[in-house]
Amino acid sequence: MIYILPILGVLISFLFVVITKPQKNESFKLLLAFSGAFLLALTIFEMLPEVYSSLQPKSIGVFIMLGILFQIFLEFFSKGAEHGHVHISKDSQTFPWLLFISLCIHSLLEGLPIGTNDTIIYGILIHKIPIAIILSIFLLGSNIKPLYAGLFMVLFSIMTPLGTYLAHTIELVSTYGIYLNALVIGVFLHISTVILFESSEGHKFNLRKLLVIILGITIAYFL
Repeated sequence: MIYILPILGVLISFLFVVITKPQKNESFKLLLAFSGAFLLALTIFEMLPEVYSSLQPKSIGVFIMLGILFQIFLEFFSKGAEHGHVHISKDSQTFPWLLFISLCIHSLLEGLPIGTNDTIIYGILIHKIPIAIILSIFLLGSNIKPLYAGLFMVLFSIMTPLGTYLAHTIELVSTYGIYLNALVIGVFLHISTVILFESSEGHKFNLRKLLVIILGITIAYFL
């Protein structure tokens, strides 16, 4: 299941967009807010205690900060697609290679901690669904051929299971697993907090978003 769920999450989201042709609206913002809160809570409840119990706290902190910086670096190329911002010209017929490569690296990293922490798979899955929907809407709404858009999503879907597979099979990856998990924690902290900050336009109070965020945190606590 840890290999299949991320693939199904992305591909079903893509098919949902192909069939229903939805538009971005308030519902997607609420889903993003829920996913950000859920991923952040699982990171704090599950992953942080695990890495800090294994090594010197300062060493872990360095890798968490490196993860934050690395995700910021990736977003120079993805333009924030990891948290729901996709900037593809409607008139462009060029395959968005930089977006594709940065998203694949991000997804590959997401799969690394699944081998040591099965619960985080649910946070990654909930995170992927709204991102895959938004990404599919923009890809299919651009001049990129639907076949290329479909291949983009298929390859994107297998990167997280590939990361999990590498963590299980390559000795070098498993040897430095704690450091890599700390790096991924930094990635998750950056993405989830950006989603939460951006879910409130103009920092206005929104009761529905607040309730959705509380729901995401509560569910993560009881997993």
